[in-house]
This record gives sequence, C-alpha cells and structure tokens, in this order.
Amino acid sequence: MLKIREYQESLEEKILSPYATLSKNSKGRQKPEQKCDVRTEFQRDRDRIIHSKSFRRLKHKTQVFISPEGDHYRTRLTHALEVAQIARTIARALRLNEDLTEAIALGHDLGHTPFGHAGEDILNKITTIGFSHNVQSLRVVDFLEGEEGLNLTFEVRDGILNHVWGRTPATLEGRVVQFADRIAYINHDIDDAMRAGILKEDDLPKDCLKILGYSKRERINTLIRDIIKNSMDKPEISMSEDVFYAMQTLRRFMFENVYIGSEAKKDESKAKYIIQALYEYFMSNCDALPDDVKRNIDRFGKEQAIVDYIAGMTDRYAMRKFYELFLPSPWNKL
Repeated sequence: MLKIREYQESLEEKILSPYATLSKNSKGRQKPEQKCDVRTEFQRDRDRIIHSKSFRRLKHKTQVFISPEGDHYRTRLTHALEVAQIARTIARALRLNEDLTEAIALGHDLGHTPFGHAGEDILNKITTIGFSHNVQSLRVVDFLEGEEGLNLTFEVRDGILNHVWGRTPATLEGRVVQFADRIAYINHDIDDAMRAGILKEDDLPKDCLKILGYSKRERINTLIRDIIKNSMDKPEISMSEDVFYAMQTLRRFMFENVYIGSEAKKDESKAKYIIQALYEYFMSNCDALPDDVKRNIDRFGKEQAIVDYIAGMTDRYAMRKFYELFLPSPWNKL
C-alpha cells in the first residue's frame, strides 16, 4: 500500500516553520472522508478547486474591464493564478504550508459575480439577504459545486471566507493570501489600465514608485521581499511601515483614477441594470429557471437560489440570458 501521504506529512514536520499549518493537524472536513494515500488533505483541496466548474467559469468573469475582448486583459481566473503565484512564493520563503496557501488563493474568488464588483454591489443592494463575494465563495465550495459541494478542510474554507481585509484568517497561510491578493490586483490592474490608455507611467504617485519601484516587476518584488523580511520566524504576517504605506497609497490612487469613474467603469451602470433585471425577472418567474436551480429553491429558499444562480453566471452568459429574456429575436422563417 502506498504511503506517500504519510511521507509528505513527515516532511512537513521536519521542514516547515513552527507557525505553519501541518496537513496532518487539519481540523478536518464537514463530512469525514477516508484520506488519500498519495496527497495530503490540502493538496486534495487544491485539486478539487482546480477541477471545479466554478474555477473554469472565472475565465469569463470581469476583473476590472467588463467582459474584456482583448487577449491580454486580466479576468478573475488570471487574477486567481497571479495571487496563487505570489502567495506561494511568500509561503515557501517563510516555510509555511504552500499547498494550503495555494488552495486558498485559487478558491478565494469562486463566488464572484459577473461584471466584478459592480455585480457584487448591485446584488448586495437589491436583495433582502445581502451579498458579499467572500461569503458566496464559501457557499460555492460548501453547497453549490458538484452535487453537495467540495467538502474542503476547515483551513481552506476559513481562508476563503476571510481573505478580505477586515477579517482575520485562522492561519498564517490565509493571512499570506490576504496580502498576495492586494499585491496582485494593485499591480496587474495598473498594467491593464496602462494597456487601455487610462493611465500613463507618469500618472503614478512618485513617492510610491520611489519606495516600491518603477515597474510592475520591481513593485511586486519589493512587496514580496518586504513581507518575507518582516515576517520571517514570527507568528504574524506583516510589512514595514513605509512599504505598507506606499502600497495603500497606490491602492487609493487606483480607486480614485481607475476603479471609480474612469473609462474602465463607463458601462458599470449597464452591467448593474442587467443583474437587477435578471434578479427581478426570476423572482417573478421561477418557472423560467433551470431545473437544478428550481431544486435549490427547496434547499435554500427562492431568493438565495436565484442569487446563487446569478452570481455563478459569467459575464457573457448574463448578457446572453438578458438578450434572450428582454430583446426580441429576429424573425427568420421564410
């Protein structure tokens, strides 16, 4: 009988930091399962996320630019991959559990709506149950993916739920993903905004560039190395004061110049209109819902099932569904 998992677990004990989360010490799954003889618990979670339909749908969900046509603009999928790469680099250097870190990073945005934060904002506004993408990401892995969810470990589920700032993950690996998420989106969104002609290099705040670097590569490298330097052999993940200040200042700059009111956001009101129209239509016309969504009404209630359905849509599926429901089809019979 293979004992590869046991060997991997023994390696973790030998080489990981005393502050790392060991696979064998996981708090387990909501439904007990027989352990794999090859993969550790966190490796299994990572693989389940990668093979999920929700993960594949991220390739057609907005990061910043709504339903981008250009080949090189980021989507939620490429964002998740960049977060995972940054988080793994930090975790490996700090001798934390790289598999746990990667699983959290790849799964952290599974619950994001079509049209990015515009979709999230309008669902939160118009529904009686509210909406936040981190809570929805947990719903995806707990209930919506597959027949009965992915049955992930506590540590991965905790990291997904608590990846947003203002919440505290139970593990250092989860905290690493919080930082990696911010590092990734600030820098790749700058890159995309420059590609779109919304920003120029000279627009970026000079005091931040002086500290972080004058290219995307330099900035990411500075931020990663600063976290490693300030967190090594410590029970916390942190940055130096000046680097953290520069990162937050650059983030505020992006909100002021890209995320709110820029050319990249000119169609957000249209995107919100699509989401609201779909929500109102399905709330009044449950018979038009797919059969699997109808079954979820019995499980979760009508509004939650409809919100789950809309949140799971890609940008292009939401637009196609809107077209089918609200725009006339051309008459094509001869």
